[in-house]
Amino acid sequence: MSSEAAAQPPVGRRERNKQRVRERLYLAAVELFVEKGYGRTSIDEIAERADVARGTFFNYFQRKEDIITAWGERRRASLVTALEEDGVLTSTSTGRLERCMTVLVRINQDDPKLTIAMLAAWVKIGGPIVEEPYVAEVFADIVDRGVREGEMTAGTSPVLAGNILRDVYLGALYRWANRASEETDSLAEELEQSLRFLLGAMTGTRAD
Repeated sequence: MSSEAAAQPPVGRRERNKQRVRERLYLAAVELFVEKGYGRTSIDEIAERADVARGTFFNYFQRKEDIITAWGERRRASLVTALEEDGVLTSTSTGRLERCMTVLVRINQDDPKLTIAMLAAWVKIGGPIVEEPYVAEVFADIVDRGVREGEMTAGTSPVLAGNILRDVYLGALYRWANRASEETDSLAEELEQSLRFLLGAMTGTRAD
């Protein structure tokens, strides 16, 4: 255990209880979103499923939309953790981009019904328009390193490449969600082909 981890004070009982209640509320909400849809789920129903008073909901989430924000934060944490654990930061830029896409596919396919329900909710609240482009920044950082290390064509704009890769990812994700199939590998296949095509432009090689 690192000295930094050892220096962190233990979580007290009060805080553990708060974390448990927040988790119950979150799980109750996403279960109901899958069962009924975001628009047809009320805060009263979430509180009842979590076995807490309605007012307790607002101690942890200001609005129902905050559940979607929490869902997004968990996905971002899963992506970062997976990339760090895989040691992807020490691989080539091409390998990092491929691994990033692979992790994103796994995150979405681990629970397809939840992904589909939450994507629909995310669109309903305007998420694709107002959300901070986190995944685009992850892609851009990888491309930037690739350009600096000479793996990718000089003059490639990391910001533009990151935005394009994010748009490709989200487009493929929505097409996959619309098919509503839990057995298909189409998301992985489309992202693999798209990334190969884009890498051809960014590295100056022909995509086979």
